[in-house]
Amino acid sequence: MMKLKIFLIGILFPAAVFAQKAPSLDALQDGIHHWNLLHPDRTYARYAEKDYEKIADNLIAYQNEDGGWLKNMDWAGVLNIDSIKAGLKDGQKRSTLDNRNTFSQIEYLADVYTLTKKQKYRTASEKGLRYLLSTQKDNGGWRGWDVDAVTFNDDVTTGTLELFRNILQGDSSFLWLDSGMLNAIQKSYDKGLAVVLKTQYVQNGVKTAWAQQYDNETLVPVKARTFELPGLTAWESTAITIFLMGIKNPSEEVIQAIEAAIAWFNNSKIEGIRIERVPLQGKDIINHEYPYDNVVVKDETAPAIWSRFYELSDNRPFMAKRSGEKVWKLSDVNAERRTGYDWYGYWPVEALKMYKEWKKQFKH
Repeated sequence: MMKLKIFLIGILFPAAVFAQKAPSLDALQDGIHHWNLLHPDRTYARYAEKDYEKIADNLIAYQNEDGGWLKNMDWAGVLNIDSIKAGLKDGQKRSTLDNRNTFSQIEYLADVYTLTKKQKYRTASEKGLRYLLSTQKDNGGWRGWDVDAVTFNDDVTTGTLELFRNILQGDSSFLWLDSGMLNAIQKSYDKGLAVVLKTQYVQNGVKTAWAQQYDNETLVPVKARTFELPGLTAWESTAITIFLMGIKNPSEEVIQAIEAAIAWFNNSKIEGIRIERVPLQGKDIINHEYPYDNVVVKDETAPAIWSRFYELSDNRPFMAKRSGEKVWKLSDVNAERRTGYDWYGYWPVEALKMYKEWKKQFKH
């Protein structure tokens, strides 16, 4: 009798129902982090990851009419969203891909639709996809918040293309898309991939890595914020390289781009230093989210690290002040920017590890 009950339950309630997993909030954390920077006193309740329908309802409430999302909200916050939006300036309400925005909400909503089959989540996700398609530039890229340029900073272009790549490669959360939308995504993806390959910087005849932003017409690296000067960048180039390695059956051009980027990561690593966080107290704390200072310490045993920016001409690592003045030592950067911006990091480690596995597909 017990076996019969289990059998009947299996028919009436498929195993997938019991195996449902709440979508991850990881992709939405950048926006939440920026909200936290502006709201140090947070006493409101927050939805848990298991409350994914309520979080998805939040996303729908924050979605703009054009299909995109305003940035830097606590997407899991139990808040009066109408009041939050009413308190924003018009410019703050506009849709953007900045801070890993919009493409992350689209994916989350699609995941929730797949779990619940509730039409409102599918409608909102598709509306977001249409926003991405409509805002792609003629050159194939997407812009960020700060400058009208092809933008890789904050995964603006890369994150969108990664979403499109996954959809085209059979992402189970988007199997509901019709052929018309899939064809539009394919065309957009092809154009976007082309600009990624075009913008890989050639230094003295050798392909290297990528800059954060590129001029819409000339595809020459340009600056964004005052302290984000034109230069090769290890973080953004890591994301691009990982995106490229996720392409099934890559073309020869894609393979060459990956090989060149990996070579650049190996050639540009910095050895013999580490970044130490020195705790600050009281009035010395500039931002509650960063109660420390960052200091470069010599350490011959430290693992290789990378600079965020490198000179386009000779790969010399550099930084910048808020004023836009280029400097070559972290200690010369304004204290607020030393902690509020990632000037050094281990980002390429992930790409280098992934490369070892990716390379195996070409061994016979």
